Amino acid sequence: MTDAKAALRGDTDKPRFDRRLLPPMLLGSVLNPINSTVIAVALVPIGRALGAPASQTAWLVSALYLATSLGQPVVGRLIDLFGPRRLFLLSTGLVGVAGVVGALAPNLGVLIAARVLLGFGTCAGYPAAMALVRSEAERTGRDSPGGVLTALAVANQTIAVVGPLLGGLLIAAGGWRATFALNVPLAVAAVLLGMLRLPKSSGSAGSPGRGRLTAQLDLPGMGLFAAMLVSLLLFLMNLHLRDWYLLAISAAAGAAFAVRELRAKTPFIDLRVLGGNTPLLATYGRALVAYVVAYAFLYGFTQWTEEGFGLTPFHAGLAQIPMFLLAIGVSILSGRRSGSVRGKLLLGAVGQIVACLVILTLTGNSPLWMLLVVALIFGVPQGLNNLALQNSVYFQADPERTASSAGLLRTFAYIGSMVASSATAASFGQHADTGGLHQLAWVMLGAGVLYLLLTLFDRTLGRTGATDARATT
Repeated sequence: MTDAKAALRGDTDKPRFDRRLLPPMLLGSVLNPINSTVIAVALVPIGRALGAPASQTAWLVSALYLATSLGQPVVGRLIDLFGPRRLFLLSTGLVGVAGVVGALAPNLGVLIAARVLLGFGTCAGYPAAMALVRSEAERTGRDSPGGVLTALAVANQTIAVVGPLLGGLLIAAGGWRATFALNVPLAVAAVLLGMLRLPKSSGSAGSPGRGRLTAQLDLPGMGLFAAMLVSLLLFLMNLHLRDWYLLAISAAAGAAFAVRELRAKTPFIDLRVLGGNTPLLATYGRALVAYVVAYAFLYGFTQWTEEGFGLTPFHAGLAQIPMFLLAIGVSILSGRRSGSVRGKLLLGAVGQIVACLVILTLTGNSPLWMLLVVALIFGVPQGLNNLALQNSVYFQADPERTASSAGLLRTFAYIGSMVASSATAASFGQHADTGGLHQLAWVMLGAGVLYLLLTLFDRTLGRTGATDARATT
């Protein structure tokens, strides 16, 4: 008994997570989702103001995720090497610049450029947060970051609740330009918090000379990765046989990237380690298809509620609140309880499938409560999938590459968002009508079934679930 008390006392005597880090971590990680959700209710007003159809305003979604898909793993690798502080400050400062450009944009082209800047500017927040969680676990000797990881997931869910409603309020008060101007005060707050709270660590690379710096960055590898990803995403944005050359460029760049990374001494993405990490690869695959469903619902369903059902942007934002409120509750409940990651993912997959089937029954004359039912059903997978995928990456990734692995998770999620954006544009065309919504729902249903199968046949999830259970106790 005495030994047990001593052991317990020894555990409580260990240093705890530095909670001063939480404000910049949480604010930095939500800059991307707040811009994702705010724009969802602004697409229709922007299209009306600038004379652009839904197929063109979809680029406002795609541009941000194209930039972020490319930037997340690059910035994540830089964070692994040099620590989170410098990258966090530079990126969040760029968010403020993007907010000014978007608020003053004279046309759709400049507005798309502002979204690209936002994509690059929001790259550092999430990888920096994951790197700080890892470094604090090593400093304190407490390999139990479940509470902090849950806080990150809940913060993102909370912002998702606020985003559509805030977007509707901003549009009602100051027009759609206010949704871009919002980024200026957010960026100022993030930079100040980063300067005051983030540690001045140099990362694993220390302060190398110029030659060593170039070698550790693996600039050729980054360039080939960029060529592969950009050409692939441009193809996904507007699926058509006439653009086959983009797919060919992506394949050629991918082959060259693989050759380069297998030969490099310090590769940008260590394909040997990644290729041998089957659980992590499976998690990335699940993230891609899960976010096809999630983002198709966020953007496609929201546009339909405005154009096909007749809600105002403000009320369209309100219609999303049940989903995000339930998602917050599900994230908190599942984050506090130890349990199988596999079970959480399976329940999330079933929830997506059921929601897609209900969407197929909707028409422009459906009662409003049916829209709220769909939103509530989607709240279950929204809360389970985000947390389970995030925790999976934390425990499956190489500790030396936590930030870049977290960045790759977001990259695969954003590739899923690109597929969703392309499917939404193809389904709706010039107008978000009910027929287009049903066509989009079939795409979502196919992705949901694939997600379920990827989870059912992944035997490695049992081991991840055991690790996750220990982390949440």
